[in-house]
Amino acid sequence: MLLELIGNPEGLTILDVGCGEGRLANLLAERGAQVIGVDPSESMIAAARHNATARGTAATFQCGKAENLPFDAAQFDLVVANTILCFVDDASQVFSEIARVLRPDGRLVIGELGRWSFWALQRYIRGRFGSSLWRRGNSWTASQLRTLAGNAGLTATTIRGSVFYPRWGLAAQLLTRLDRPLGKFTNFGAAYIAMLARKPGARR
Repeated sequence: MLLELIGNPEGLTILDVGCGEGRLANLLAERGAQVIGVDPSESMIAAARHNATARGTAATFQCGKAENLPFDAAQFDLVVANTILCFVDDASQVFSEIARVLRPDGRLVIGELGRWSFWALQRYIRGRFGSSLWRRGNSWTASQLRTLAGNAGLTATTIRGSVFYPRWGLAAQLLTRLDRPLGKFTNFGAAYIAMLARKPGARR
């Protein structure tokens, strides 16, 4: 779903925020983009660089936090981010930073854990009964993501959901075919929500 919202990345300058081990960044680099990945974890950056070397891509990686991106303003055509808001302290600051580094008419594609889903309920229960990871983890609604984008000066143009079924193999087998069309009509019940937003302005 993220790749559908990204479209053809060839020739674009892309920032992958919270890149982890670099899976998405390297894939986009293989498809012709100039990609920089940033992550606060030194071990993740080391893994991303190793994977880039193994795959022969030109993607580059460096340490940095989403709340304080180490880049000049208006530097990227596209920013991608996959489940980074779960554990940040200030989501508004993250969106402000993303908007700052985007060029006019640049795009943000972000995917986050949906709040109203079977999966979110399971995470909530695990957090209440001992999981420190999910006790502090956040999930989001489409409305919240749209508001965060708007407050940062970005315009949300597309929001989709996916994984509308419980965390159960048989449910996945039975309902996967309905997942894609359902996600184009509603986000309620989706375990994962993806948004495409655009920064106003014309390219020079």
